[in-house]
Amino acid sequence: MKRILCLLLVLAFVLVLQAAEQAPLKAFISVDMEGIWGVVHTDQTSSDGKDYGLARKWMADDVNAVVAGLFEAGATEVVVNDSHGGMRNIVAGDLDPRASLVSGSPKPLSMMQGLDASFAACLFIGYHARAGSASAVLDHTISSGTVRSIKVNGLELPEMGINGAIAGCFKVPVVMLSGDTETCRQAKALLGPDVVTVAVKEGIGRFAAKLLPMAEARRRLHDGAREALLKRAAVKPFVLGPPFHFELAFLNSAQAEMASQLPAVTRVDGRTVSFTAQDFLEGFKLLRALITLAQS
Repeated sequence: MKRILCLLLVLAFVLVLQAAEQAPLKAFISVDMEGIWGVVHTDQTSSDGKDYGLARKWMADDVNAVVAGLFEAGATEVVVNDSHGGMRNIVAGDLDPRASLVSGSPKPLSMMQGLDASFAACLFIGYHARAGSASAVLDHTISSGTVRSIKVNGLELPEMGINGAIAGCFKVPVVMLSGDTETCRQAKALLGPDVVTVAVKEGIGRFAAKLLPMAEARRRLHDGAREALLKRAAVKPFVLGPPFHFELAFLNSAQAEMASQLPAVTRVDGRTVSFTAQDFLEGFKLLRALITLAQS
């Protein structure tokens, strides 16, 4: 009887191991462009810029280094959301064929479209610092021509914070971020010290940076992604508590005037509007709508 019991225990252990090996391990990548290796100017990030073709290739190369690291760490599925501008920057044929691409806009969750609770980890690649940051390449928050700052419950959030809170709604941790040195510093301060950061350049000013050697940058992205996925259990999701009080400061009063036309929105001062939401995702969608309205 003991022999049979031992055999059954061994069989159960083997089955558990096989189930663990077959369990899906999904990783989500939101990739922006300003924090990509080599990028220092709007000539590289705008579709009508003379160096845009180069930058979109660098964008794919940075992502592919990350994708390779994720699969090496055991990922079974990787979804990449093109998250810059019109969100059609990565040439689909340039992406690692093992990864799925979310391309185009508008998208309900914008830079986070495609993420849900089935993912084990989220990575922010090519991100930039919040508007008004010193020694940060192309710093802004969502729209450089519209937004001065965004606060939620009194905390000023860069895009990494807003998108990190979206990931938090699904209980998915942000395990890695890449960009310039200031962006990486902000990620550690906001998302937590256990987030893996990879600085591919050191910001000198808004339009200047000292770049890592290309091969070294891609190696660090690969190794950082592998490390981040393996240590994902140590990183807590970035979760904000309701109610969510959004405060959106524009660059000028005309933009705030347009946004304040909606009944749920309050004009705080000449350039600032606010609103409150019980659900962060609903609040985020209203935030994006107000920014779009102000741009008109």
